Amino acid sequence: MPARRQLLAIIAALGLLLTTFVPSRAQTLTTRQSEAGATYERALGDFKSILAERRRQIDARQPLPNLPGQALYLARVAVISAYKDLTDAMPSRIGRPNKFEIPPAYFDADIEPLVDEYSKLFEIMEAPPADAQNSATPFKDVVDLAAAIARAKGLAPNHAEAAGRISLGLFFAETNGKQNVRNGRSNTYMGSFQTGPSEDRNGRRKWEAIKAEIAAIDPGLSARDDKEEARARGTDHRFNHWTNVRDGLMNAHAEVFREIPGIVKTLPDPIDQMKLFELIQIVPTPTRSALKSGDLLNYRVSSPTIMKHLRNNSIFAFGQADRARNSASFREILAAMWLFNRKFERAMAKYAEIKPR
Repeated sequence: MPARRQLLAIIAALGLLLTTFVPSRAQTLTTRQSEAGATYERALGDFKSILAERRRQIDARQPLPNLPGQALYLARVAVISAYKDLTDAMPSRIGRPNKFEIPPAYFDADIEPLVDEYSKLFEIMEAPPADAQNSATPFKDVVDLAAAIARAKGLAPNHAEAAGRISLGLFFAETNGKQNVRNGRSNTYMGSFQTGPSEDRNGRRKWEAIKAEIAAIDPGLSARDDKEEARARGTDHRFNHWTNVRDGLMNAHAEVFREIPGIVKTLPDPIDQMKLFELIQIVPTPTRSALKSGDLLNYRVSSPTIMKHLRNNSIFAFGQADRARNSASFREILAAMWLFNRKFERAMAKYAEIKPR
């Protein structure tokens, strides 16, 4: 028995040594996990707080601050970022899929109701002005205008159809398919295609330059344009759905329509095509350079300004690892645009309903 007790004492002493010296690395990981968990809880609390504050202000009809959606947006980004850092530190926290189709490593499905409230608040804050000029056929307008512009730029009918489909994706990317909306995060960009005043004017000038060609290609569309132009006279053209879509496409996308035959070969997935044209909205200069490079997917951007613009549009915006990036290829950028996937899927479904026959 004494020998057995002595053996047990030795084993206990060894165990003490193991717990004293071996767990140093585990202790570091536990600290990281604890800090990540605390950061996420703070971010979640802040998100709930700003949602509640905006809801109280709106329900009480109180004046809202300038750019009332910006604090909401930043709080949502912080929640997703903090959750990604948490799941990086503790992969066991990765949960079930969510209805927003956000990768589960970035989003806890339990907070879906908070994001639903976020969307409802933005709908209220970005509601069209009282004098906005809606269209009874907003989705068809986008497709018809884009296809007519593409044909005026020399595209064959099948590629003109692709232009219509892609442009419908842009409508969903910019406004979730809602016409004539304002912008809770900007005092500059407004309307169905979220253009600024100078972009709208530039688009109108470019439209006038090809209007005769449009009339020859599609007299019915040209006649509709005359009616909408007369209807919008004396108002902000950005709050007439037809003229804002028309001018937005002419300003930023019409010239790139010429590249569609090559784009569909390089990017056969229609959603990737939509993502590329959305990048024309977000970072136009490097996107055009990438198209001209002859190696679109491997073209790399490293400008801090460009990376900032990408992050400000929910690309490489979430978590320390993503935000630490100082460069990215277009292949990586397209892959990182997962937050747009659901919008583009909705655009594809809507396009299937109104597809030209």
